Amino acid sequence: MTNTDLKSTYERDGFLVLREAFSPGEVGKLVEEAVRICRGELGDVQGALPAGPADTDDDVLRRFLCVHYPHKLSAEMLAAMRHPAIVSPLTTIIGPNVKAMQSMLFIKSEGEPGQAWHQDEMFIPTRDRSLTAVWLALDNATVENGCLWVLPGSHRSGVVYPNREHDDPRYDCTVESYGFPFEDSDAVPVEVEAGSAVVFNGYLLHKSLPNTAKGGYRRALVNHYMSAESLLPWDAPPAGTPMAQADHRDIVLVAGADPYAYKGLREVRRPRIRPNRDGGCDR
Repeated sequence: MTNTDLKSTYERDGFLVLREAFSPGEVGKLVEEAVRICRGELGDVQGALPAGPADTDDDVLRRFLCVHYPHKLSAEMLAAMRHPAIVSPLTTIIGPNVKAMQSMLFIKSEGEPGQAWHQDEMFIPTRDRSLTAVWLALDNATVENGCLWVLPGSHRSGVVYPNREHDDPRYDCTVESYGFPFEDSDAVPVEVEAGSAVVFNGYLLHKSLPNTAKGGYRRALVNHYMSAESLLPWDAPPAGTPMAQADHRDIVLVAGADPYAYKGLREVRRPRIRPNRDGGCDR
């Protein structure tokens, strides 16, 4: 896909797939790192139970659904955030200067829930609509094991739709978006092989369903990026600072220059699992 085709596809649909972005060997290293993270070998993960010496890798992995900020624990995960096969398309989509602010390691074993319709921009607000997710498959992602579903073109209006709590047992406790002018019949599954990446806009409505496969996982490493020129009002600003000047500085520059480098970096968030009950909703 040429840069022109890549950008036009992304602008039209709100997502695109980078086939074989990572080699099998690179995927294998990330899978190994996932085990080490879940065992606590690379540092503390807030909220995680310690692994015992008798626990198998499967025993340990099945205790987790999502680990936030694994790039702060693993050099391999940090390198994946900066991988040329990811960063090069991002500079076409976003611009020459790109920063990352979040990583998430999803480990969805059989029976684990998905997430209801939502937009990432609702959780990570950007001032210039440049928020972009890269969803890297560490296993073959299929309809059966809970791949992503998207509503193509749902990003184009630039509207952040309202959200509410739900009691749908298919999904975890993350809120669901509603009131948008699309039907479930408009949705398409994005099935990809391990090593491929789904790149999608922060306004794109997307969801996933439970892993109903007979054994195995649907693991994915998800990173979020945006233009380095844009401030990131992710947190409430300090007293006396206008919201327009709020700027989250717990970031990783992955391409170009950071025009706000003079502010320095600040450690704000630490690796953690999702809060209790966010691994399956029983409201």
